[in-house]
Amino acid sequence: MASVLIPVLYVFIVFGSLLVFSYFYRRRNASKVYEPYFPQHHERDVYFSLMQMSDPPASESLLKAALVRRAMTDVTRIIRLREDKPALQNLLQKGSIGDDLWNSLLAAEKEMEAEILEVAAEANAYVEGWGSVIFQTATEMMHNEKMRSLVEQIPAIRAEAERKYGKTALPRLIVEAAAAAPPTPSTPQQPSVPSTPSTPARPETPSSAKSSNGLAPPSAGADSGTFSDSDRSVASSPRSPSKSSSSKKSKKRK
Repeated sequence: MASVLIPVLYVFIVFGSLLVFSYFYRRRNASKVYEPYFPQHHERDVYFSLMQMSDPPASESLLKAALVRRAMTDVTRIIRLREDKPALQNLLQKGSIGDDLWNSLLAAEKEMEAEILEVAAEANAYVEGWGSVIFQTATEMMHNEKMRSLVEQIPAIRAEAERKYGKTALPRLIVEAAAAAPPTPSTPQQPSVPSTPSTPARPETPSSAKSSNGLAPPSAGADSGTFSDSDRSVASSPRSPSKSSSSKKSKKRK
């Protein structure tokens, strides 16, 4: 009997201590305040301040502009959360960071979800259906501001590059003087007609030239124009044996 009670008592003590420890640990974490992942939302505070103005009340256009500015800040924070979460998760698995930073990130995600719903509800209160496109508008405005800041930084970047690499500025006075001078009208010149090259004369072939077989070449016939009747008969009909040769052969046979 004693051998059975000792293991049961051991298991009861172990599980009881674990339950007590988890209870106090969860209670301590629930009461613990984590450091916020993002700084204070200044644009949200400005919007609430404009909403509470009563003497004089803020105009609707001003409230809409403040709401769009608030949505721009929300879009910036959402992009940062999407970029930081995978990296922090990998660092947490490796043990490089503590649970406090990860818990603050999760708290910031929950806060941003509530913030998105609140901004969409405020936008629909002004214009029906605006809540579905306000974040798209805020994203476009954010990209526009980034592009504008880059364009405004171009002179400073150019001056820094000139100071670093020793390059002088472009001669703007010469360009402005050349651009200020009016262009002088020039008389139109007639385009010169290119001379056509003369075709070389075709060499004439003599009509009396004949080939080795006694016939005239085809070019000669084409140049001369027409043949005589005797030439046509000789060319068309084959040579027939003479009567004298035929009579001699008959005498020999006899």
